[in-house]
Amino acid sequence: MMDNGERCATIVSEPPIVLVVDDEKDVRTALDSLLRSVGYATKVYASAQDLLESEAVKEGNCIILDIRLPRVSGLDFQQQLAKHGIKIPIIFMTGHGDITMSVRAMKAGAVDFLAKPFRDQDMLDAVAAAVERDRVKRSGAIWHEELARRYRGLTEREQQIMLLATAGLMNKQIAFEIGVAEITVKIHRGNVMRKMGAQTFADLVRMAEALDLRWKKGEWQR
Repeated sequence: MMDNGERCATIVSEPPIVLVVDDEKDVRTALDSLLRSVGYATKVYASAQDLLESEAVKEGNCIILDIRLPRVSGLDFQQQLAKHGIKIPIIFMTGHGDITMSVRAMKAGAVDFLAKPFRDQDMLDAVAAAVERDRVKRSGAIWHEELARRYRGLTEREQQIMLLATAGLMNKQIAFEIGVAEITVKIHRGNVMRKMGAQTFADLVRMAEALDLRWKKGEWQR
């Protein structure tokens, strides 16, 4: 199935999980052997439905997916995953691909589209890119969860002041808006910076944007 190519050595402490879906046993076996040889963990499936019904679809770091599968095609499976809110990088492979298929797959978020037979190294490069995309996505999700946790740790007054300050209001304006002394605003702003872990005000603004904080004038009555 695959041409011989240089196989890169990959050293990982916790091997990324690569899910392989192809109805041809020889293809599954070859990919399983290739990926394990460079340090990935793998799980293989004969159909998209088998994968969807397993817990692995939530654990995997990327999917290698054949376009033409029994019952549910690879492209249709890509749509099913999106409907279930599962955003896992996908590498498509096919022996019958065409431009229309590849464009549709890439527009829907696929990492790569490889025509069979492909070089081992081309597949390894595609998997490395997919795993990195997944790592970045997961890191972003963890960072957002941590920001949300810190924000929930603020008092209601601190949340108000963070919202108004990052909306561009000066301390005097914030004090007028919520009916407190300006010195009180300064104290709360210091607490907000410390509790949110913001080194600079620009950091705090980026945090507010990540949390999608929006202020409407007159939101609080004095």
